[in-house]
Amino acid sequence: MHKNAIVSFKGTQNIQAEIQLTGSKSECNRALIIKSLSKKLVKVENLSNAADTVTLNAILSDLDTYENDSTIEKTVDVGPAGTAMRFLSAYLSAKNGNFLLTGTERMKQRPIGILADALKEIGADISYAEKEGFPPLAINGPLAQTSSHIKIKGDISSQYISALLMLAPTLKQGLTLEIVGELTSKPYVEMTLAMLAECGISHEWNGNLITIKHQEFKPSTLIVEPDWSAASYWYSIVALAKQAQITLPHLRDKSLQGDSQIKTIMEIFGLSTTKTDNGIAFTKDQAIKDTDKVLDLKTCPDLAQTIVVVAAALGINMAFTGLETLKIKETDRVAALQNELAKIGVKLNEDNLVYTLDCAELHFPKKVSIATYEDHRMAMAFAPLALLIEELEIEDYNVVEKSYPYFWEDLKKVGFEISIA
Repeated sequence: MHKNAIVSFKGTQNIQAEIQLTGSKSECNRALIIKSLSKKLVKVENLSNAADTVTLNAILSDLDTYENDSTIEKTVDVGPAGTAMRFLSAYLSAKNGNFLLTGTERMKQRPIGILADALKEIGADISYAEKEGFPPLAINGPLAQTSSHIKIKGDISSQYISALLMLAPTLKQGLTLEIVGELTSKPYVEMTLAMLAECGISHEWNGNLITIKHQEFKPSTLIVEPDWSAASYWYSIVALAKQAQITLPHLRDKSLQGDSQIKTIMEIFGLSTTKTDNGIAFTKDQAIKDTDKVLDLKTCPDLAQTIVVVAAALGINMAFTGLETLKIKETDRVAALQNELAKIGVKLNEDNLVYTLDCAELHFPKKVSIATYEDHRMAMAFAPLALLIEELEIEDYNVVEKSYPYFWEDLKKVGFEISIA
């Protein structure tokens, strides 16, 4: 049975704190796949304790014990870990053995046909065990490469593209990806290529063509940066507090993570970020500005819920684009936002892929209960509303374990009171 958290703020109205964040889930999961593909030539430091990363690490460690067994028949269950599903689809297609790659019921509703079809075009033996275009996948490896040039849509999950790019140097013919249309979530593709480069894998990116030739990984160490997605919730707290300054150690001023854009985006709400000796600090010391512009979030969709909730709570009728991929995440995040924002009187209206907040009836009831839809980001995006609502209930509070297991403990450090119902 799921437990709920009752969140209220009992601290001073001037929050001052230093918070040590967990490692980036995005970097960790790429690093683990690269490590396994390199046959352990690559080492990884500062692994995240996020559930998705723990799950992927356990799966890869288990698979390593069957490395030379071509007769292996194994069910690989990723649970709710979407990144693991995408990355393992490519990884397992090149391994010896027969695999059934599956996950939760929600995972079976998340499309994977574009990636599976691309892998089949390369030469992978993949079929759908249940519904066409969706997990579970029956994968018989290793693939016998039949093509080194494939087309893939750019406006789908960047994880499809990253999965193929990480596999590319291990393919005898290498691989050229032709990106069709606009590439959304581009920073995540750039992250993948930068991490591969750290391990000796070169690439060429000309126009819409990305080419990685067959090549060997070099002995190297990938040191994972703390998670900028997790940092976004602390920016949200500062935006909604009367006074606050948060310091986050070890975050890089120049980061591989696309979600580091939160630094610039939060300037809209009056926040400024400064570099410290070993990380960053931010505070609200400016006026709110530029709220009449349409904010495009296509390169950082994981920040969308945080930013939309902050704007709504501040009563700003902002407009957003680039939210299309939110509908195929852990839940339909657009619908989830619409449902939960309605509880404080705010509408999120959709018109031809432009989403606009209507805060005309914004109000803060004494108590609000927020549904999380098995989505970690719903819980963390709405939790800062406890600064404005006397009693905020977050349903299924443990859902945060997917990416930020110590979220509630960290909130307590700055004055939030958390009780479990």
